[in-house]
Amino acid sequence: MLPLRALHRPLAAAARLARAPARPQVLASLATGPRQNNGIFYEIRTYDIKPSKMKEFIEVVNKYFHLRTGHSELVGFWSAELGAMNKVVHVWKYDNFAHRTAVRHALANDKDWQGKFISPALPLIEKQHNEVAYLVPWCQLGKPPKEGGVYEWVTFQMKPGGPALWGEAFRAAINAHINTGYTKLIGVFHTEYGLLNTVHVIWWNESPDHRAAGRHSAHEDARVVAAVRDSVRFLESQQNMLLLPLQCSPLK
Repeated sequence: MLPLRALHRPLAAAARLARAPARPQVLASLATGPRQNNGIFYEIRTYDIKPSKMKEFIEVVNKYFHLRTGHSELVGFWSAELGAMNKVVHVWKYDNFAHRTAVRHALANDKDWQGKFISPALPLIEKQHNEVAYLVPWCQLGKPPKEGGVYEWVTFQMKPGGPALWGEAFRAAINAHINTGYTKLIGVFHTEYGLLNTVHVIWWNESPDHRAAGRHSAHEDARVVAAVRDSVRFLESQQNMLLLPLQCSPLK
C-alpha cells in the first residue's frame, strides 16, 4: 500500500492546476487572418534556364505550350528582364488540391505534352521551384488596361504572424501606391506552401520609364511615405523583377 503522503501528491498537483489561470488558446484562423471562402489557389512556378538555352526554351514554349493550357488555367507566363537573368515565372489557377492532382495525373499521361514539350524542355532547365499561394482576401485578380507594357513582380518576406499581424498596414501601403495612378495592381498573393510569410505582388506598368517616373513621384507623396513607413516594421526583406510576358501568357 502506498503511504498517505504519496496519495496526497497527485491531489495537490491537481488542485494547483485547477487554481492556475487558463492560458489563452490562439486559433489558427486568428493567427493568420481571414482566408478565402473557397478552395481556389495559385501555383507559382519559377524556372532557372541554362544561360545558353534561354532562346531555345522560349521557342519550345511558344510552339507547344498550348498542350499544357488545355489542361488547366494559365494566369500568366513571363521572362525576367531585370532583377534576375535567365528566369521564367508562370502562375496557374486551381479550384482545389484535388483539381491539381487530377491535372498532374492527366499531364503525366499526355503523350503529346510529354514528347513534344517535356522531353526537349527539361534539358534546358537548370532549376525548378514552386509555391502555392492564395490571393489575400481583399484582392481580386486584375487585368492590365491594355496589352503591352511590363510587369513588376515584387516579393516581400514578412515577419511571422500572417495577415492578422501585417495585413492592415500592408493593404494601406498597396492602396497608397494604387491611388497615385501610375501603376495597375494585378494581384497580391500570400504563400501557403514554400517559404512561408512571403507575399508576392504583381503590378503592371506601361513601360520601365513610366514606372520609374511614377515611383519617383510616389516617393514624394506624403501619403505613400506614411503608409510605407507604417508597413516596413513588419518587413524582413524584399526584392523585385521586371517581367516581360511570353506569347502564350493571358496577361500581356
